[in-house]
Amino acid sequence: MDLPILQDQYRRPMRALRISVTDQCNLRCGYCMPEESYTWLPRSRILRYGQITELVRAATDLGVTKVRLTGGEPLLRKELWRLVEQLAAIDAIQDLALTTNGVLLKEHGADIFSAGLQRLTVSLDTLRPERFKELTRRGDLSRVLTGLQVAQGLCPTPIKINCVAMKGVNDDELESMLDWALTEGFELRFIEYMDVAGATAWSNAQVLPREEILDRIAKTFGAPTPAPKDGAAPADRFHIEGRGSFGVIASTSSPFCGTCDRVRLTADGTLYTCLYSEEGTDLGTAIRAGHTREQLAQQLAAIWTQRKDRGAEERLALADERGILATASHLRTRPGWEMHTKGG
Repeated sequence: MDLPILQDQYRRPMRALRISVTDQCNLRCGYCMPEESYTWLPRSRILRYGQITELVRAATDLGVTKVRLTGGEPLLRKELWRLVEQLAAIDAIQDLALTTNGVLLKEHGADIFSAGLQRLTVSLDTLRPERFKELTRRGDLSRVLTGLQVAQGLCPTPIKINCVAMKGVNDDELESMLDWALTEGFELRFIEYMDVAGATAWSNAQVLPREEILDRIAKTFGAPTPAPKDGAAPADRFHIEGRGSFGVIASTSSPFCGTCDRVRLTADGTLYTCLYSEEGTDLGTAIRAGHTREQLAQQLAAIWTQRKDRGAEERLALADERGILATASHLRTRPGWEMHTKGG
């Protein structure tokens, strides 16, 4: 099938599909899952691997070339390697990646890379064991570091580390985290603390903006120079002479809505065209009903061509009025809006 390349209302193409394979997570990081209890997606509505693959095939007919598996924690999904294998067999996919907290990498790393996974991103906000336990509320840092060692010997591309930098929380590790990543051969990306749904404790006072991050890096490592940007990827990349590269994702202070080419599918088949969107479109019903690849492509096209989201820019425009996006009580009635459900 040869359909025209899609563009939304701002002439942005649909290139990247992020798939949350589960809303469950084995950690409880405060910027994503700060509450004590959650309303989970009904297990009966979670898409099977074959159903996900059929939707991905439809998306590639419309121009999608990048697929990233997320969660919750994707490695909690049983035999995830089977889905990786199915997706790796789709010729149109040029970039097949996964984002994980790393806790289960030791157990499952060999399987997912053997199945065809090309890139890996690990979320890690501290190198201090006690702080890691405090931030995640149940985690063991040593398991993540061991998993990283295992994955580094398997991953065909350099592993990326995502670190949410927060003032008064972990910003005293900014330089040491970067030094560790450069030494170990990882590409660290500092992420500004975002006020997305699920971040019910968000405060603008805790946001460490890109310019401050770069100023501090320059004082310790020398002035970083701009490095080539990876297409429409969110990170601004920089190079440190003699050491390597790192990135900054400035979604809060300097949004990249104008080049955003991402669409998100939740584990139950709800499609979101923006991380800040409260309303998604139910594709799960059509997928479970056995709609054909062509029918799914038509539905995707209808959604994307009407897209006009610029969520991060709208949040930035609120200036001093900017606060949390949603309360915990509101989120309990709208579990699909949660960060860990959308797949971040």
